[in-house]
Amino acid sequence: MFNRTVIIVLLVALFAGLGLLASRKYFAEPAAPQPSLQAVKLFPQPRELPPFALQQSDGTQLVPGELHGHWTLVFIGFTFCPDVCPLTLTRMAQAQRDWEALPESTRPRVLFVSVDPERDTPDRIGEYAHAFHRDTLAATADIPALETFARSLSMVFAKVPPPAGAPADQYSIDHSASMAVLDPQGRMAGVVTGSAVDDPAAIAADLAALTQASRR
Repeated sequence: MFNRTVIIVLLVALFAGLGLLASRKYFAEPAAPQPSLQAVKLFPQPRELPPFALQQSDGTQLVPGELHGHWTLVFIGFTFCPDVCPLTLTRMAQAQRDWEALPESTRPRVLFVSVDPERDTPDRIGEYAHAFHRDTLAATADIPALETFARSLSMVFAKVPPPAGAPADQYSIDHSASMAVLDPQGRMAGVVTGSAVDDPAAIAADLAALTQASRR
């Protein structure tokens, strides 16, 4: 009799547990759907970035926690860049003007990271970035730290020697032209690549939609 009672109790507990799991499956609130996006390609799962410490143009350190609370577009380049960098930052300035009406506490941000610390001092990158838009963040670091940071964003850069006979400081830098998209937890959540980089209106709309979705 004792064993039969124990078995009945265990069966009741088992079915109760199964019922609870079923109720959670069928009655839990569904996850909020992601907004329809034009320029941003989101990953199935965002990925954590390894620790990093960059020096901002105002002299303070930029560490992962500083990027929390906002969707952030990250672009690497250098101030002596003749074409890609100024063109991209001009387009991002257009996007930034489009989302200026959003609350400052959650407004998307643009982070320009110089991969040319030999020539780009914090003061120089600040002046350069702010000439496009006052809200653009600017930072740099030493080469090993920049290589680690760029690699974590699936980006690359390489120093290109100057032409024969040119001064040593007339080198260039090849670098990725895509932008990384970081979510409000500071994780790499997606990218903007190819022709999408050339469409500031679509980028602005996507970042505004993602910001709105994150507030629900």
